[in-house]
Amino acid sequence: MRDMLTPGKWRGLKACSSDSYTFSILAFDQRGNYRIMLPEDATFAQASQIKAEVVSILAPQVTAVLLDPVYGLDAALAMPGGRGLLMALEKTGYAGSPQERRIDFIPGWDVGMIRAMGASAVKLLVYYHPDAGAITDEIDGTIMHVAAECRSQDIPLFVEPLSYSINAGVKADSAEFAADRPRIVRETAYRLSRLGVDVLKLEFPVNVAHDADESVWRSTCEAVSKASSVPWTLLSAGVNFDAYTRQVTVACKAGASGFVGGRAIWKEAIPLSPEARATFLNDEGARRVERLRKIVERDARPWTDFYAPPGNSENWHEIYRNEIGR
Repeated sequence: MRDMLTPGKWRGLKACSSDSYTFSILAFDQRGNYRIMLPEDATFAQASQIKAEVVSILAPQVTAVLLDPVYGLDAALAMPGGRGLLMALEKTGYAGSPQERRIDFIPGWDVGMIRAMGASAVKLLVYYHPDAGAITDEIDGTIMHVAAECRSQDIPLFVEPLSYSINAGVKADSAEFAADRPRIVRETAYRLSRLGVDVLKLEFPVNVAHDADESVWRSTCEAVSKASSVPWTLLSAGVNFDAYTRQVTVACKAGASGFVGGRAIWKEAIPLSPEARATFLNDEGARRVERLRKIVERDARPWTDFYAPPGNSENWHEIYRNEIGR
């Protein structure tokens, strides 16, 4: 049975998706990783301008764009009005130790401000491990709190959990961690999808450097789809475009509702001159987006498999007021 959405959440998800109710979203909310890609002497204005250049060229070809509240204003203003806008809520990085990663927020930046600026959805990134005990419980509580704020503002919530090792002796790129990664991603999807989240933005559940078998990829992604009670999309995690294309293909055939991809699409454009950047984005960038969108439109699962539109009645506005607690 599908959950009935409130009007704002239905409109928000619709604004971020295609006519087939699938997601082809450009992600450019990077801040720390983005600064590393820029020259050391790059100014704030230059960083903002480059982001706006990338978005102004690629935004017309995707269903929505994910941006950040630091470098993303010019890019948001450069977007066409017919595309959805997701805004990041969290501060880049994390608070706490590498084995106990907490969510860090930007002072004065909240769900209400994201709604006020005209965004279609909120995105929250969390570092997450289902076995981290009290830290896991704390993050679950924070997600539930943010979900409640999103319900009050009637705006969809996308949550992006990134797995990490809670054992200082086990590196996240090791074979030992890779062996447990499918379970970690699957259990994370199960837990977070039941906390009031509307859409999950997940990493590929297999470390392909340790397992190149696409039949394993497919079965692992199917297990994630079975575990999640909400639609999920695939992030790119900085892999090269060809690898991301394979992952998006497998994920969508296994039940994902699309992609929220960033560096796999645009990373080569950042160090180029403005003229060369525009050429790359108009040619190679556009080709990449078109290829991914064709995969999504052909294979992805519509988010309407999970959600139904709000019901209509003569007193719908009274029901609505109660739903969002006004």
